Amino acid sequence: MHARSTTFDARPDCVDAGIAMFRNEVMLTLRGMTGCVGMSLLADRESGRCIATTAWEDMTVLRASADEVRPLRARAAKAFNASTSVDEWQIAALHRDHRSGEAACVRATWLKTRPDQFDRALEFYKATVLPEIEQLDGFCSTSLMSDRASGRAVVSTTYDSQDAMERSRDVARSLRTALLRDLGADQLDVGEFELALAHLRVPEMA
Repeated sequence: MHARSTTFDARPDCVDAGIAMFRNEVMLTLRGMTGCVGMSLLADRESGRCIATTAWEDMTVLRASADEVRPLRARAAKAFNASTSVDEWQIAALHRDHRSGEAACVRATWLKTRPDQFDRALEFYKATVLPEIEQLDGFCSTSLMSDRASGRAVVSTTYDSQDAMERSRDVARSLRTALLRDLGADQLDVGEFELALAHLRVPEMA
C-alpha cells in the first residue's frame, strides 16, 4: 500500500470551507478512481495546517492518478486559501483497534533516519510502540508511513477524543525519546489535529 499526503498551509478562517470542499467534491471523485483505498483529512484550526492523505493499492496506481488529482488539489488549495506541499509514502504498518468517531483526534510525528535503519525503526514501532499505545484509554488506530529515499517517516495515532490524546502525551513523549535514542533518528515535527474526515479502507498491516 502507498499513500500521497498533501499539506495545506491554510488561512485559519478558510479551514471549514476547505473541509466542506473535500467532503462534497474530493471524496466523491476519489471513489471513482482506480486503485484508491480512501482518504483522511487532518485539520489544525488554530494554525490552519491541514493534511489530506489518500491511500492507493500500489505505487503504479498512485502515480497514474497524478494528472487526475492535480486539478482537485488546486481547487482545494483555493478553498483553503493555502499553499501546498506533496509527499508520497509507503504504508509500512497499520493497526486499528476500532473505527474513529466524530470527536477523534490525531497526533502525527515526523522523523528522519538513515535508510538502512528503517527496518529497525519498523521493528521498534511494532514491538514497543504498538503494545504501549494500544493499552491507552481512547486509542483507535496507528500507522507508520515511510519514504526510504529521503529517510523520512511519519507515525500517526488516532484517539477517540481530544482529552484522550492529551492524556497520552507523556507516554508518546517517552516512546519518541526511546526511538530517537536507539536509532539515532531526528524528530522533524509533531502535530496534533482534529480528524475532520476519515474514509480510509486500508487493511490491517501490523
